[in-house]
Amino acid sequence: MATIRDIAKKAKVSPGTVSFVLNGKGDQMRIATKTQEKILKIAKDLGYLPSISARRLRNSESKHVPVISILWTLDTRASLISRFLKGIQKKSVYKDNLFEILIQPYENGKLSELESLRTGNKYNGAIIANASDEDLQYIEDANLKVPIVLYQRRSNKYSTVNVDGKKTGLDVAKFLYEKHQKNVGIIVPNLSSQAVSFRQEGFIEGVNKMGINNICVQYGDFSEKGGYEVMESLIKQSSSLPEALFFLSDPMAVGALSASHDYGIRVPEDLKIIGHDNDDQTSFTVPSLTTVHLPVEEMAGACVNQLIGQINQKIETPTNEKFQTSIIVRNSC
Repeated sequence: MATIRDIAKKAKVSPGTVSFVLNGKGDQMRIATKTQEKILKIAKDLGYLPSISARRLRNSESKHVPVISILWTLDTRASLISRFLKGIQKKSVYKDNLFEILIQPYENGKLSELESLRTGNKYNGAIIANASDEDLQYIEDANLKVPIVLYQRRSNKYSTVNVDGKKTGLDVAKFLYEKHQKNVGIIVPNLSSQAVSFRQEGFIEGVNKMGINNICVQYGDFSEKGGYEVMESLIKQSSSLPEALFFLSDPMAVGALSASHDYGIRVPEDLKIIGHDNDDQTSFTVPSLTTVHLPVEEMAGACVNQLIGQINQKIETPTNEKFQTSIIVRNSC
């Protein structure tokens, strides 16, 4: 990436002159208009990008306002980050302008490639969401320069905000047992996800303890299309479907509802379907989707509180805040 020195060398002026021009002080410092135009053109040609942290340091009004970065994986549904931001917007500390938000997407399994996380020069603290097992191993081993809160993950080194995924799986198994379901299945997204693994573990343990038979486990893409394809495959390959299916993500469950409709499978008469997350669209599917409510908004607020506490040195040791999930019963089950 081009620097001020690169621009100065090409323009044959001092780095100080370039800095004045790029910061809009060329006229104030009586720098010739032609020189300013030349510098700006070279900066554009070289693809120069100003440092966010440097801009903040020059701005006396903002330098005391911490920047919180939300590191969010690219393969996680946009509906969840929308709910996460909604939860942050409800916090009084946000409304009082006590911090700013920077959203930093990252590729699953490549958290180690984020230089800003190692150097700590772009933000004062980070909420890391939906980290893969590989990403978790990296941050456990790394000596990061900024305060960290992990969302939906477990750690002994960093503060965390999560739910008991295993208990969630157990709760869904109990729910189906109480509805006298004897032939059930679970549909798992193809993700390297600690949270998904705990849900799956809890559900399988629950059905085994309660004597529910013939459990099937299927895997698919974390999307509506993935859910449709898994459901389609089950319909075509099985002589008889399970009585109930637990999808570990709402998008997959929505896709399964569509496939069931296309192939004449009546929900809930022939098949009961349960999702996970309680995304906004689940109230409006046909039939409306029974799902596990993940308290994303409340958890987002807790992440911010923990991180602000660390930044202000009011929290000195890692804390683990745990929330409860609940089953929202609708027409699909």
